[in-house]
Parts: sequence; C-alpha cells; structure tokens
Amino acid sequence: MPPPDSATVKAMFGRIARRYDLANRLLSGGLDRSWRRRLVAGVEKAGVDAVLDLACGSGDVAFALSRALRPGCRVVGADFSPPMLFEAERKRSAARLAEPTFVLGDALNLPFPDGSFQAVTLAFGLRNMPSRERCLGEIRRVLRPGGRLFVLEFSQPSPWVRPGYTFYLGRLLPVIAGAITGDRPAYEYLNRTISEFPGAEELAREIRAAGYDPVTHERMTFGIVALHEGVKSPEDGPIVRT
Repeated sequence: MPPPDSATVKAMFGRIARRYDLANRLLSGGLDRSWRRRLVAGVEKAGVDAVLDLACGSGDVAFALSRALRPGCRVVGADFSPPMLFEAERKRSAARLAEPTFVLGDALNLPFPDGSFQAVTLAFGLRNMPSRERCLGEIRRVLRPGGRLFVLEFSQPSPWVRPGYTFYLGRLLPVIAGAITGDRPAYEYLNRTISEFPGAEELAREIRAAGYDPVTHERMTFGIVALHEGVKSPEDGPIVRT
C-alpha cells in the first residue's frame, strides 16, 4: 500500500472524531488504557518538564501525562485534525482543566522552535504519516539534546497469535467499528495500515537511522503493540528542515 495521503487521512479522522474514544475502548477490549499507562510511566520515569504529545487525537495521552507528571511540567497536544482537537478541548473544558494545551499542527512541519521539548510522545500515529522518516526528523528537531522520543504503535504479533488476530482485524473489527462510528471504510483503511506496519525490530532500526541512539523497545500483549524509546544525542546541534 502506498504512503497515506495527508488530506485523506485528515478527512477520515475528522469523520470519526466524535465516537473515536468509544471505538478505541470497545475495539481494544479496554487494553488501550493499559498501553497508554505504560507509555506515561516511561515519560514519568524520564523526569521531564516539557512534553509534546504528537498526533494527540482527542487528548487521552495528553490528559494522562498532565495527571501523572510533576506540577509545573508543560504538556502540549498537537494534531492536524480540527475535529479531533475540538473533542480534546471539549473534554478539557468539561473537566475545567488548565492543562494540557492543544494546538493545530502537522507532524511533518511542526509549529515549534528547535529544542522546545524534553520528550515527545506519539501514540498510534506514526503509521499514518506520509513519511515516517520526515516525521521522526521533525520530532528530533523539536527535542532538546538528550531528549526522549516515545512511540507507542501497533506491531506484528507473535506467530501463534497472528491467525486469530488477522481474522479479527480483517473481518470483525471493521464491522464493529462501522456500527460504532458509521464509517466502516475508515477502519478498513486503518486495519491495512496495521497489518502492513513494520515489526518492532524493524521499526527500532528506522528510529535509530533517524538519529536516535540508544533505541529500545518493549513488546506488549503478545506483540500486538510495541513501545519504542529513542534518545536524541546530547551532542546534537540544530536540525535543519528538509
């Protein structure tokens, strides 16, 4: 499958934004919450004071980071879909929270100066990028030297799980998601991006090739999901956009 088209992906997420959270809970059997907790725990352990949650969607990771990190830590959520950001802002207003803040931003051309953040999180968004290499480069640009990248993404499961998982992705999930969101084609597309996405080891090599070292990864739920962590070298100078 060719790289996704930004306009198509933006329109698709706009259509499913209103019921996106409900779909995530039901389709993952609630496991998405435990995956996010592992991501947030990694950021918390790093002891950072400025975090960007990229492709933040309706804000679940950004809200979790705001709750978990120490007072005074700045958390910013960025997404290129206005309807998704509307949902995030609606939740923030309903909870009467000052943080996190949300901004409209394209992951391939981030609206932040070099070295703005100590950590960047990217949960289930990398596989939808037209260019993973450019996205990883932009993240590296906005990270401070020694800053950390956390990528939580679907991966390729263990061989004994794969047949059942493939059946669920291809046959059951689009039907269930279509009933929840009214947009079955969106989830047929998303399922293709999952099945064709690199495994954990291959993605670790891509992140390392993008200028992060060391790079580690942790497989979760029989390899269905992997959490990658990469470090921008403390000696890194300014990164020039290409």
